[in-house]
Amino acid sequence: MTPRDASDDSRWSDLDRPPLNAAALRRGLVREGGLWRDVEVVQATGSTNTDLVDLATEGKAGEGAVLVAEEQTAGKGRLDRQWTAPARSGLFFSVLLNPAEVPVARWGWLPLLTGVAVATGLSRSAGVDTALKWPNDLLVTVGGEERKAGGILAERAGSFGVVIGVGINVTLREDELPVPQAGSLVLAGAVSTDRDPLLRAVLRSLEEWYGRWRAAVGDPVVSGLQETYAAGCATLGRVVRAELPGERAITGEAVAIDGDGRLVLATGEGVQEPVGAGDIVHLRPA
Repeated sequence: MTPRDASDDSRWSDLDRPPLNAAALRRGLVREGGLWRDVEVVQATGSTNTDLVDLATEGKAGEGAVLVAEEQTAGKGRLDRQWTAPARSGLFFSVLLNPAEVPVARWGWLPLLTGVAVATGLSRSAGVDTALKWPNDLLVTVGGEERKAGGILAERAGSFGVVIGVGINVTLREDELPVPQAGSLVLAGAVSTDRDPLLRAVLRSLEEWYGRWRAAVGDPVVSGLQETYAAGCATLGRVVRAELPGERAITGEAVAIDGDGRLVLATGEGVQEPVGAGDIVHLRPA
């Protein structure tokens, strides 16, 4: 789908959800020597991840490109799931990163790094306590119940790096939730739902964490990433079921995040088994 320009007049159809200010975002984020090279805001597209992967492959985007959509009609989640939300009800964006000096074996930390950055940025700007569900979900508490308010998806862009997509429900109302387990910042009691400062805070936090990780050549211990992720991970200490490719499942207590970013489960058989990919179901509160 060809993105539509964000200047479309329909942007004022919901005055509780004003449009993002692309020019102000560029002024606040694009600077000499910084990571972010360009910030583009489009009114609607199928998937910002798909668009940015295509732009990178065609040589039309480089590291530090940011693509934001006011609405995604075919947003992607992990395991081929769809991500949909009303226009301007959240932050839906993708960034292109190319950590050439970091061994590819450590690139698997990028979704976890993004989770830490998003949680940190939202804590500062929205005043909402968030937690991370391994490997890529952002959780908030609504009425004493843990709900998913955001997700992260990483995709390789050929030899051009990695595109990281982020979706965050900001002003999604109770009657708009796609499933009862979903949440949003406003439902979690955010002190601010102004998407411009929220996006700036998240991208500045991502720039900070990415720079720290790159300076450590991707080492999760030296950069502090492994420790910080574990401290904010709601999955650790819980009994979970890992639903793995090939219709295999493992149940055990999540006891650690290892040096490769994998979730380590202690099973009933006394075995510690690392999980690198799969769907995690929380079975018992921490």
